[in-house]
Amino acid sequence: MTAQTEIPDRYRYAVIPHIMVDDAAAAIDFYQRAFGATEDIRIGAPGGGILHAEVTIGRSVLMLGDASVEEAEAGSFAAPTALGGGTSVTLHVYVPDVDSLARRAEAAGAVILQPPTDMFHGDRTVILRDPAGHLWVFLTHLEDVSEEELHRRIGRG
Repeated sequence: MTAQTEIPDRYRYAVIPHIMVDDAAAAIDFYQRAFGATEDIRIGAPGGGILHAEVTIGRSVLMLGDASVEEAEAGSFAAPTALGGGTSVTLHVYVPDVDSLARRAEAAGAVILQPPTDMFHGDRTVILRDPAGHLWVFLTHLEDVSEEELHRRIGRG
């Protein structure tokens, strides 16, 4: 038997998003092609589909599952398609090269909502919607910006 730790190292120092999709297998394939994700865990549901999966994007863990399976298990999960295409969450990930990620994601089927843009907060940012309907913000850090400078740049300082 292995020693138990309070929090597994894989999940230490993180808020871990757990998203619902209509087709988890297709979402995993997209995240691998578009974002360079690695698949870490896949647990099939007895009736088919994916009950739970985990991928790593950069140094971040993303949990996901088929909404129909999760809904049957817990009774409260929904994919963006069941919400009329909307979502109340955006997923932010820092990457070394946001421009190449944007090209790769678009080629894999993402919709670019804001092309890579140098932002007032010191990051180059792209906003996209994945084929499952989730919103992603990928950022490449360009410069450290003080709070005072942030206010100046947005016209409040």
